[in-house]
Amino acid sequence: MHTPLCRHAVGEPTEYAAQAAKLGLTEIGFTEHAPMPEEDFDDWRMLESELDLYQEKLDQAEQDHPGLTIRRSLEIDYLPEYENWIKNLAKRYRWDYLIGSVHYIGDKWSFDHPDKRDSWEGKDLNQVWKEYYCRLVDSVSLGVFDIIGHCDLIKVFGDRPDGDLSHLWRPFLEAVKQSDIAIEINTGGLQKPCGEMYPEPALLEMAAEMGVGLTFGSDAHKPERVGDHFDAAVALAKRSGFTEYRRFAGGQYESVPF
Repeated sequence: MHTPLCRHAVGEPTEYAAQAAKLGLTEIGFTEHAPMPEEDFDDWRMLESELDLYQEKLDQAEQDHPGLTIRRSLEIDYLPEYENWIKNLAKRYRWDYLIGSVHYIGDKWSFDHPDKRDSWEGKDLNQVWKEYYCRLVDSVSLGVFDIIGHCDLIKVFGDRPDGDLSHLWRPFLEAVKQSDIAIEINTGGLQKPCGEMYPEPALLEMAAEMGVGLTFGSDAHKPERVGDHFDAAVALAKRSGFTEYRRFAGGQYESVPF
């Protein structure tokens, strides 16, 4: 879940927490878009100077909702030239978990930005998807992330190569399994042009068969989206062959049976 610090979400963390409590959730996590060294890198992330403010906002949410456990995290964009920066961010605070995401490929092409839909025109879909999954593998190899976020975000606008994509998924999932980290079912995809959760069922089935770890996220950018479609996400996980999911605290996880 996000906060207004990313400049494209609304509602304070305490409002998200109130919605979670209303739904009967006992534990939630905030995972704000992490800063980049350059403040003008893009216009949809928290600034480095706001990291302390982020903590203060989560402190307030905890004070307002003492019966709710609140986990603290960052969603960090993986780009090869920023690996030292990512490692530094991981040490700034005692994060409960860190999500690694890929929103940029090629020459910093922001492939999922809603204002850049036209940038897909003329792209070689096979090459784009291959590059995306190679970058996901590299993000796992960095050894910083506990979870890889929305691991088929590349489908966001529905631009998908024809045929079986398992040759792209398998090396990525093998890296995730070897590193003993997790992927997520992210219900936010239901609000996007692709119209389905991330990742697609066939990828999830492969992940379950391989014994890959799993978490859940709403990717909420407003309070009313907290826990959005979680019943359907759990049902999807079970259909795909998962029997347990992971909960994180202090950089460690526990496996919880359904």
